[in-house]
Amino acid sequence: MDVYAILIWYFRLLNDMGHMQRLHAIQVLKSWDKRGVYVFTTHMLAKLFSEDSLKSFHEGLHRLIMSHILRRACRGIYVNEAAACFDGYVIERIARALRFGSYNYVSLESALSEYGWISQIPVDRLTVMTTGRKGVYETPYGTIEFTHTKRSVLDILAQTGVISARPLRIATPETAWRDLKRVGRNIHLVEKRH
Repeated sequence: MDVYAILIWYFRLLNDMGHMQRLHAIQVLKSWDKRGVYVFTTHMLAKLFSEDSLKSFHEGLHRLIMSHILRRACRGIYVNEAAACFDGYVIERIARALRFGSYNYVSLESALSEYGWISQIPVDRLTVMTTGRKGVYETPYGTIEFTHTKRSVLDILAQTGVISARPLRIATPETAWRDLKRVGRNIHLVEKRH
């Protein structure tokens, strides 16, 4: 019996209206899980539950969080941790949701660490270059640090790569090194490899 079946069974046992709305919410989240989606913005959830009034929507969202059906990652971003498609890229999926519509790629210390150019691995921080605004977000999955770039879209696409199933592009080692120098970060920990 999967997690969704247990939750549905449990909420069917309880008969009041709030629990029936949660049952509907679980079914909606399960359908999106089957599509590979488990990170949602408030805007996405509002569209999924558009039949609710604004007040009902916010009350329902609060109940889903209190029932541990959704977890608040940061302001405006929610995660369905029970999703079968939940993977090791949750922090990148959150980053993509936070800067939806911008070009984003893993770079700076995070990319250099993955390439072995930095021996100290930043396990709790994801460094992302974005065409959107800069900012730092604390989440239960780690810290996301966005650094703005003025690079053109063509330059970004040429200097980054795609890894299957990974939500964000990743800078080449040379691009991550150039980004690190360009934004004035500490370069003393970097051991360039060729």
